[in-house]
Amino acid sequence: MRSMASRSTQILEAAARVIARRGVRGLRVEELAAEAGVSTALIYYHFKDRTGVLRQTLEFINDRAERYTTDRDPDDPPLTPREELEETLLLELQDTVEVRENSSAWGELRASAVFDEVLREDLARATLVWVQEVAALLGQVHPMAPASSLAAAAERLTALLEGLSMRWLSGGIRIGHARELMRGAIDAELAGLRQG
Repeated sequence: MRSMASRSTQILEAAARVIARRGVRGLRVEELAAEAGVSTALIYYHFKDRTGVLRQTLEFINDRAERYTTDRDPDDPPLTPREELEETLLLELQDTVEVRENSSAWGELRASAVFDEVLREDLARATLVWVQEVAALLGQVHPMAPASSLAAAAERLTALLEGLSMRWLSGGIRIGHARELMRGAIDAELAGLRQG
């Protein structure tokens, strides 16, 4: 018998897939149960209601993104702070099922947050954490830069990354071009911090 944690993860993986494909409004508990291969009662047991599913799915996709942007082989040589910054951001622009699904679900959750105050608050917190993480990486590259400058640079980089990701996923630009634009933005932000 599967553990409760693995059942919960199975449901969250299915929720991310459904949201990525159909959007937040297309997420129905019955369809989620079918996608996850579980009963609707089990979904209600783990998440209480649809809002609970959405909140936990947001947390799940954030955790998954952190894993695929920070996991490295321990035998690989250490990265410089600049390399770590670039790698962390560019790993959000990989053509894998996991990244496509995560980025699509994130975009759908962000769009729905316009009309859902609870989701808006959760998304604002998640975005703030992401911005703070990128600001910390920028601070490793330029440790003498003021915190406000690091935060502003991180805001611009994360906002650009979201936009580039959506354009790539929707076919507006190719992934290689999105990655080039992101590298250019990283260079520009680091140059600004160096001069600032």
